[in-house]
Amino acid sequence: MKKSIHLLAILLAMPLLAVHAAESESDNGGVQERQVTTEHSVRINGDSIDYTATTGTLVLRDSDGGPKASFFYIAYTRDDIRNRNQRPVTFTFNGGPGSSSVWLHLGTFGPKRVVFDDAEQPEPAPYRLSDNEESLLDVTDLVFIDPVGTGFSRAEGDTDAKEFYGVEEDRKAVADFIRLWTARNNRWNSPKFLAGESYGTTRAAAVVTELQQRGMFMNGVILVSSILNFQTARFETGNDLPYVMFLPTYAATAWYHGKVEGYDDNLEGFLAEARAFAASEYTLALMQGDTLADSRRQAVAEKLAKFTGLDEEFLLQANLRPSIFRFVKELLRDERRTVGRLDSRYTGIDSDAAGEGFEHDPSYTAITGPYTAAMNSYLRNELGYEEDREYEILSFTVNRNWNWDTGRAGYVNVAEDLRRAMSTNTHLEVFVANGYYDLATPFYATEYTMDHLGLEPELRDNIEMAYYPAGHMMYIHPPSLEKLNDDIRSYITSTLQ
Repeated sequence: MKKSIHLLAILLAMPLLAVHAAESESDNGGVQERQVTTEHSVRINGDSIDYTATTGTLVLRDSDGGPKASFFYIAYTRDDIRNRNQRPVTFTFNGGPGSSSVWLHLGTFGPKRVVFDDAEQPEPAPYRLSDNEESLLDVTDLVFIDPVGTGFSRAEGDTDAKEFYGVEEDRKAVADFIRLWTARNNRWNSPKFLAGESYGTTRAAAVVTELQQRGMFMNGVILVSSILNFQTARFETGNDLPYVMFLPTYAATAWYHGKVEGYDDNLEGFLAEARAFAASEYTLALMQGDTLADSRRQAVAEKLAKFTGLDEEFLLQANLRPSIFRFVKELLRDERRTVGRLDSRYTGIDSDAAGEGFEHDPSYTAITGPYTAAMNSYLRNELGYEEDREYEILSFTVNRNWNWDTGRAGYVNVAEDLRRAMSTNTHLEVFVANGYYDLATPFYATEYTMDHLGLEPELRDNIEMAYYPAGHMMYIHPPSLEKLNDDIRSYITSTLQ
């Protein structure tokens, strides 16, 4: 009986379907484009805002007019705008690279969000979707883009989907979509922003340069959980950089799980010491390799144990180089628990507590069910978009077939793209959001990347760094959600002044 009452309460609490809904189709080279428009209202910072949601597809064509791809998107535009060209628009995508835009959409920026208990495995369905009082819709229109192979976006005609699966291929396709949407909606003179999360930040840095080369200049770029230089995160033989870059996040994780002594509530102070150790003694020790003296090796292992919470003997056996997948297994091994990669506050259970890596990332599995269910329900019940094909939340087909070749030597590094964009468009402002417990794109690696862009001194203040006591998706932590969106709201407002 209680479950029935609970379900009824959820249904009654759900907002009414759109006041107006209209669907249209058009034939584009033999491929149907769809658009469903619905009208809604949301309260943000105490103000009621009416807005229109447009859910649909745009078809990209080749030079002969044939269909190449159908891009799925959801756009939100505020209704009470007299001059649309004065209204900012933010193009948003996630990463993966095979991820849909569901996380930034229903997690933080959009007018609806998944109700989520922080750092805990969620209760079973039904999951709740609520008005997002922190949404950015008060200051910018929003366009959520699903790249080809994600969401409902697909290759069309005779085009092989793999033609879109790659760093260079993706940058061109996403830029094509943004140009087409901008032209169709007469937004060429609107202030424009790009927002990406995770690999979406890689995409954003590549796309902003691509668009500038086509004459479309962005006002700003928002990087949430950034990774631009992949050398900072690839634990491969001969590449010692990731061990240094991950150390402060190891320290934050150890502190959170009670494996650190003497710092109590002083996380910031502890991380300052971890950064200093990483940039000095630890880097020098790794640089010396096999020539490192035994006494120094022992001294570094002692300090490394202090910062990581790992056993000193384990660190010596690992040659002072604990990789990410060994760390997440080792930190709580004595408790038969693992810690998360996307968010190291989460803990998980494996069948084999003696293994070398976790069986699953507990911070990813915790969010997958609620976000997948919420997105599919939202599309049909509130946006009025009926589709039998699977909405690809995260496509492993895309990930497995991704072409990482950029035509440049070494690791993928689009930091140079961002530098070029900022040096060409000296008004371009960049906002970077970092989670302290993010073991996928560590904050110290992002600091390193931003400090090595090679920007002229007068451009360095165009980068704003912000930090949150949460993980990769810092917005699942309610206080961080509020701070993140307040920070971005202030960033957008100040950028336009």
